[in-house]
Amino acid sequence: MLTGMLSMAHPFFMSVIDINHNPKEASLEISVRVFSDDLEKTLQQYSKQKINILSPGDKAVIEKNLQAYMTDHLKLTVNGKPVRFSLVGYEQQMESTWCYFEIDKQPVVNQVGIDCSLLYDYETKQVNIVHVKSKGVQKTYKLDYPKRDISFSF
Repeated sequence: MLTGMLSMAHPFFMSVIDINHNPKEASLEISVRVFSDDLEKTLQQYSKQKINILSPGDKAVIEKNLQAYMTDHLKLTVNGKPVRFSLVGYEQQMESTWCYFEIDKQPVVNQVGIDCSLLYDYETKQVNIVHVKSKGVQKTYKLDYPKRDISFSF
């Protein structure tokens, strides 16, 4: 009975990744929304440290681990060239954690390639929904485990 109740409490595993080109700032703004408990367990596995996202003792430790994990599991190319993003911050919103990243010096975005394996190491039922917006056009794709690659052209 307890197993049934636990599976009902969290029946699906998903993240939402929004990538928006901001031509005025010549940057790509990235937000990643993940269930907090899944992210916490994944970061603990990944870093081998005790992680408490809801009540962090040291926010810098969480930020360091978030940056490292996301860098390893979300790889981007812009106009055919690999790019690196930096963590701007994160926040809690109900049962989710929003992580914010930015890529500078991107005046024109014609193509975005994504290699995403977020939380695949934690749950094989993971789904990653990817939204990319450039030149006023938004495109969306759903990556179901084990699919991890997608490319968008604008």
